[in-house]
Amino acid sequence: MFKTFNQTSISLKGFYLLSFFSLGSLFPLLGVYFKEEVGLSGTEIGTLMSISPVVMIFAQPLWGVITDYSRRPRSVLVLSLLFTAAFGYSIFLLESYVWLIALLVVFSFMQSALVPVSDSILLNYVQKENKQYGNYRLFGAVGFAVAVYLAGRLAEVYGIHVIFYMFSTVLAVCVLFVVKMPKESQSLKTDLRKGIDQLVKMPSYLIFLCATFLVFGPIFANNFYFGFYIQETGGTLAGVGLAFLIAAGSEAPFMKFAGRTINKWGMMHIMIFAAAVSAFRWTFYFFEPTYQVILITTILQGFSVGLFIPAAMEYLRSYTPKEVRATAVSIYSAVGNGLGSWFCTFVGGVIFDKYNIFYTYLFFGALSFAGLFMVLILSRMEVQGRILLQRSI
Repeated sequence: MFKTFNQTSISLKGFYLLSFFSLGSLFPLLGVYFKEEVGLSGTEIGTLMSISPVVMIFAQPLWGVITDYSRRPRSVLVLSLLFTAAFGYSIFLLESYVWLIALLVVFSFMQSALVPVSDSILLNYVQKENKQYGNYRLFGAVGFAVAVYLAGRLAEVYGIHVIFYMFSTVLAVCVLFVVKMPKESQSLKTDLRKGIDQLVKMPSYLIFLCATFLVFGPIFANNFYFGFYIQETGGTLAGVGLAFLIAAGSEAPFMKFAGRTINKWGMMHIMIFAAAVSAFRWTFYFFEPTYQVILITTILQGFSVGLFIPAAMEYLRSYTPKEVRATAVSIYSAVGNGLGSWFCTFVGGVIFDKYNIFYTYLFFGALSFAGLFMVLILSRMEVQGRILLQRSI
């Protein structure tokens, strides 16, 4: 029994470490590759990089249906890993903008299964074993951070094409860890129509979605544009890797202690603080600080991402009805990771093309300040709700 537990735990941690390692080795430098090696414009790069979040909105529910129907989440995960690895490497073989669009649609569809299916397996496991989700998800943050650093160093020495070899090879190795994962998974199926009908009648949830769109959009889009920003301020590809190592690596300790922090300071206070940190960080980048100053500020990502995500999940757990909570989480993910990421990536590319990368980050800052305003409204509504509840008692 002890041996089985260890194998399962190691397989889950190993999968998150390597799967996010593969993502970290490719996406932060993919935009740089498109610009330097393929010669695409900022608008074209923004269009290509915004394909993934759009496809994810439609693909993730479909993968849920496939997993529910087959009852074989590990097989679905293996299929997704192998095809994602193959299509990811194929990006390196194409230079036609039109063909790259077509390939990235297929690539994004296959890749979009990785997180929801693996999260479904993990959530079921930690609930049965009374473990903490964050203790496993931490390995993803570590893997992503280390990968960007290594990819930047290797790209500096051997050429930027090395990111495709790293991505595909590591994803293929992930298959070995999937074999030892638990067979069971939570059902990904949700009654979207019933859930949406109930949730749209909740003003606080709609404001929460607006805040998610405005705060998470720039955070996810930053993964695509931060490489350009570092180079514009005098950093090298190795410097891009170092900046991402500090930024993504800082998320892990904050995620580790997010539960205690939320319990001590309150969920809404943490969301306000995290949104404010993001807004000031992006706006500060507009003023063209030096590369050394940027490196110091990257640790702020731990405050924003490492605290906002757990606080947002706590909000959903506390303020959405249990019977539609799965739908609430699905919509939250689609709005933040999907719509918000697509909008900021695409518009950020247009601004980058017309002006420069510094105005792209000014745009990110403006959106984040709007998101902070939405969180403040949400906090006000929560306070008023508590007052009304106390008066009714």
